Amino acid sequence: MKQLVLAEKPSVARDIARVLKCQKKTKSYIEGKDYIVTWALGHLVSLADPEQYGKEYKTWNMDTLPMMPKHWKLSVLRKTSGQFQAVKKLIHRDDISSVIIATDAGREGELVARWILLMAGNKKPLYRLWISSVTDQAIRNGFSNLRKGEDYEDLYRAARSRAEADWLVGINATRALTCKYNAQLSCGRVQTPTLAMIAEREEEIRKFQPKKYFGWKVPALQMNFTWEGNNGNQRIFKKETAQEIGQKIKNQKLLVKKVLRKEKKSYAPELYDLTTLQKEASKKYGFSPKKTLNLMQSLYEHHKVLTYPRTDSRYLTTDMTDTLKDRIRASAAGPYKKAAAILLRKDIKGNGRFVNDKKVSDHHAIIPTEQSVLLMEMTSDERKIYDMVIRRFLAVLMEPSLYDQIQILGEIAGEHFQAKAVLEKKSGWKMIYAEEEKEEGLITKLPELPEEGKQYPCGNPVMTEGETKAPGRYTEGTLIDQMDKKGLGTVATRADIIDKLFRSYLLEKDGNEIKITSKGKQLLDLVPEDLKKADLTADWERKLTAISKGKQNDRKFMKEIQNYTEELIQDIKTSEGKFRHDNMTRQKCPQCGKFLLSVNGKHGKLLVCQDRECGYKKTVSRSTNARCPVCHKKMELVGDGENQKFVCSCGHKEKLSAFKARKEKEGNSMSKKEVRRYLKKQQKEAEEPVNNAFAEALSKIKL
Repeated sequence: MKQLVLAEKPSVARDIARVLKCQKKTKSYIEGKDYIVTWALGHLVSLADPEQYGKEYKTWNMDTLPMMPKHWKLSVLRKTSGQFQAVKKLIHRDDISSVIIATDAGREGELVARWILLMAGNKKPLYRLWISSVTDQAIRNGFSNLRKGEDYEDLYRAARSRAEADWLVGINATRALTCKYNAQLSCGRVQTPTLAMIAEREEEIRKFQPKKYFGWKVPALQMNFTWEGNNGNQRIFKKETAQEIGQKIKNQKLLVKKVLRKEKKSYAPELYDLTTLQKEASKKYGFSPKKTLNLMQSLYEHHKVLTYPRTDSRYLTTDMTDTLKDRIRASAAGPYKKAAAILLRKDIKGNGRFVNDKKVSDHHAIIPTEQSVLLMEMTSDERKIYDMVIRRFLAVLMEPSLYDQIQILGEIAGEHFQAKAVLEKKSGWKMIYAEEEKEEGLITKLPELPEEGKQYPCGNPVMTEGETKAPGRYTEGTLIDQMDKKGLGTVATRADIIDKLFRSYLLEKDGNEIKITSKGKQLLDLVPEDLKKADLTADWERKLTAISKGKQNDRKFMKEIQNYTEELIQDIKTSEGKFRHDNMTRQKCPQCGKFLLSVNGKHGKLLVCQDRECGYKKTVSRSTNARCPVCHKKMELVGDGENQKFVCSCGHKEKLSAFKARKEKEGNSMSKKEVRRYLKKQQKEAEEPVNNAFAEALSKIKL
């Protein structure tokens, strides 16, 4: 008898099959002596569309809402039905004794497998492979420690509840809003409060009144002393007051009141979870959360050099400490050799700063695997993410940084001044980041410290000026961080939620900053207040986590969701709002004749038909990485075919043919092949669906 292994992706299935010595390859599975390894292609099965619950749901009608299925139906996805049938056939083979679930070790991975098995009518015993990396060693260890499928029933119940709750709220609210306002509007329990969060920030910025402030700096004792008020505030908001202080301290001496010197330790920042990595990669490289996740997925699945990316923990478990040296050896290449050599000479032990079993749920922090790294095989962007993770990992294992913190408190004509400096004594973990910017106030040599109670001459006082600033607009990195803090979504879903908001034209980008569109503002005016609150969906996520741990009943949770959905739809039905397209152009749709809407997509500007059923769209311009030869800003690509040209905000214009010729002549940038590849990528992005996850459902609207 054989065991059937169900992986989530073909690439992971191939790795598992190789380790299990399965060599007979077919289109849909790989077979060996003791195992058959097959795969899903993401989801093969999903919750059924509303139309499958009755004829009355084939047309979008407010009178049929809310839709409340008494018995939930599953549906095989049409695009991957062939693979589902192959998996089903394998499940029912007489020589298959049991099934091993080897999909991603998390809530959604559990759902992928369980729905396939349920739809296929599986009755055979279940086992679970739970691993955090896909190296050969990790796979072997995982198969040596298989767990019973029943141990993950609660996780499946939580995953199923999440899917059913999103269906009830999302599809009902989307249909209600669309029918009510005859516009392509969609909402959801995570995306709507996320949108509301951005709108709140816009309102804060709009209401903000900047204030000028002043301060004083005085050079003395080879240091800069800063003025401080009685409450420690260094800002003076009245210029007259600042000028009076300036007159008072002019040509006066510094009286040293106190000299403080303390030896301190600085420990490396915590290991990365996905959210922190996405936030810092956005700040450092401008990567979107989705891009960071995709790069991590490649480093995890393809290169096998980093552990499972979708983790919310920044700690390791105690049983991992014995593997740390193997992981250091595996990553001891290129710029990491020196630090790795230092660590390998020492006895490495886990401590509470990065090892804590209680702070690890499904997966530990992102760290390197025991598989040797080949840096040359990575793309430039993969290298950047790998570099961030490895430096953080090595830094955590190194000794703390030692430094002296020096603080001198003094008075000039009765006004308080202070100076600070940091003398580094031992770099410790900071050697990993030696090439990065030095911290402010760092000195390499300690000046002679002054005596308390003694006066010292001063240089000329300098008045400083500044202005209070409004809170910054969200970037994709700071937004995903704020979603995490407010409990919106999970590490596995947040990047997709942000992407949906862009694809639905509820958000747009201005450089790296995110702005809410007119459509987004109007949507928030039309949806019920409750759905905009982060507390609501955060509460749902807490309950889903409790369900996954067996601490809450999933049916009770779903009853709450049903009641909430009924209230939500009633609110929409009785509301008196209006929706107006304020981005309508005078250009007519070539397919239906209605006026087109001008929208700013994530990758450029588009013209989109206002008719939901038509679905026509045309790319007007695309954002590019091509730099203007005049001002070096990024240019946009506009036009079609041979008429395409690059346009810069400074006024520079350049035909695509001229751009290609210039780059080929320069010989240090894009080759013809790279230009073709770039344009192909742009075209692919232009052909992405206009709608969000409900695109297919929306296309069936008949009013």
